[in-house]
Amino acid sequence: MSRTALLLLADGRFPAGGHAHSGGMEAAVASGRVHDTASLEAFCRGRLHTAGLVAAGLAAAAAGGHDTLALDEAADTRTPSPALRGIARRLGRQMMRAARATWPCAGLDHLARHRPQGAHQPVVLGVAARAAGLTARDAAQAAAYESVGGPATAAVRLLSLDPFDATAVLARLADDLDTVAGTAADAAGRAVTEGVAALPSASAPLLDITAEQHAAWTVRLFAS
Repeated sequence: MSRTALLLLADGRFPAGGHAHSGGMEAAVASGRVHDTASLEAFCRGRLHTAGLVAAGLAAAAAGGHDTLALDEAADTRTPSPALRGIARRLGRQMMRAARATWPCAGLDHLARHRPQGAHQPVVLGVAARAAGLTARDAAQAAAYESVGGPATAAVRLLSLDPFDATAVLARLADDLDTVAGTAADAAGRAVTEGVAALPSASAPLLDITAEQHAAWTVRLFAS
């Protein structure tokens, strides 16, 4: 059952709103930093080991039963860009709606009650994973994959890349995905005794800067 739940949670068709976001890819394409398969792979690898690692750590901690309100505050401190904080909460609201319909539980109700404006998406994902019977490592895997799967899909639309090439990029990142998920799950385990400071806090300043620029565009294909 849990394997099926993991596939469902990581599926791009899960109605959590991710399809409308490029994870910084639209701005990267516009600047010329991503223009082919090789640069797509470099972008995804960098995003995975920074924003992806942070998201995976938060999701793993939430799936492990850590205080979700404290995790939401920790997510805020790890997200210096106001634009990205707003996006994370917007996606959290959408994830919350889908998760409560799919795996209703007291943990999701508690988070929704105390964060009516929306909790950060990785925290909601972690609580949903716990409700679905998944482990902290599973939640980290889902968050890590989402951090690169969305940008890769967006690159196909933005650059008219061959979707087979984009999928091959994700396949080549498989070992990195496992490493990031393992690191995040280990940190979440330490957070039980050490607090949220034990969770990853890697930064990606260029993603923060371009997110603010992208938010000011008057015409764009993706919301982020």
